[in-house]
Amino acid sequence: MKYVDGFVLAVPADKKDEYRKLSAEAAPLFKEFGATRMVECWGDDVPNGKVTDFRRAVDAKDNETVVFSWIEYPSKDVRDVANQKMMSDPRMQAMGEMMPFDGKRMIFGGFMPILDV
Repeated sequence: MKYVDGFVLAVPADKKDEYRKLSAEAAPLFKEFGATRMVECWGDDVPNGKVTDFRRAVDAKDNETVVFSWIEYPSKDVRDVANQKMMSDPRMQAMGEMMPFDGKRMIFGGFMPILDV
C-alpha cells in the first residue's frame, strides 16, 4: 500500500508564482528519490473555524494563503530512504534556502492510507 507525506503551510499571497515555480523545480527531485506523485493545492475556500482550522494551524497572516500538499510513495520504506537522500542532497538544500514561506510554521506528517477509492 502507498504511503503519503502531507503538508500544510502559509505562503504570502503575492508569492504564489514563486511557490509554484519552486514546487515545480522540486518535483523531479522528489520523483528521482522515489515519489510517485506530488500535489500542491493553493487555498481557495479555507474557512475560519470556531475551535481550530487550517489557518490557525500554521498561524497564517492576513496576507497569506494556506497551501495543502502531499507526496505519494510506493511504501513507507521508500519514503524514509527518499527523506534521507533529500536531507543530504545539495540541490534540495539550495532550494530550502529559497523557500518563499516560513518553514517553521509548516506542519507535516507521514500517513498510511486506509481507504483509496
